[in-house]
Amino acid sequence: MSIALVAALGNPGREYEKTRHNLGFIVIDAFAQKHGLAWQLHPQFDAQVARWEKSRGVTWLLVKPQTFMNESGTAIASLARFYKLEPANVIAVYDDLNIELGRVKVTTTGSDGGHNGVASLLSHLGDGFTRYRIGIGPKSPPQMDLKDFVLGKLSPPELSLIEKTLLYYTDGLGLLIDSGAAQAMNQLNRRDKNDPDQT
Repeated sequence: MSIALVAALGNPGREYEKTRHNLGFIVIDAFAQKHGLAWQLHPQFDAQVARWEKSRGVTWLLVKPQTFMNESGTAIASLARFYKLEPANVIAVYDDLNIELGRVKVTTTGSDGGHNGVASLLSHLGDGFTRYRIGIGPKSPPQMDLKDFVLGKLSPPELSLIEKTLLYYTDGLGLLIDSGAAQAMNQLNRRDKNDPDQT
């Protein structure tokens, strides 16, 4: 039987709901709902997990760490160790300030880009995981403190755009799971051809 992880990065707790930094949680919740999956708390991993028996012999575990963003990697790495998974068997779903709201980019390498959750993953799991990066940019107003922006609540226009784009986000994640990173990059990153940030 083969097992792989789809791990969303975010902060647990009601006060962080509908914040920009929790867009990964919003998307993975919608994905789980679409496939009729139920979340269960696994305290030993500090994570909520939804088990998806995708096909005979293939299981995907959807993961929402219940640590805070800065420690996301500890929960995901402990699950990976338990199931003897390499970073290549992990997809990380998270918000990205360097990508425009409404867009998605799939990458397989790169720095943490200033994202504390990704930094934690690189530190505890190691590089080699696939990144499903969901845009929350650009920062507005530009002079706003980065932490205040990412931890701020999504505005009504942003929420409206996300609602309209949710199917695109979940379909894109499904494409990545079904067809792999190369095909997902080809289809999802194409919209960003003129974007200089291709890391």
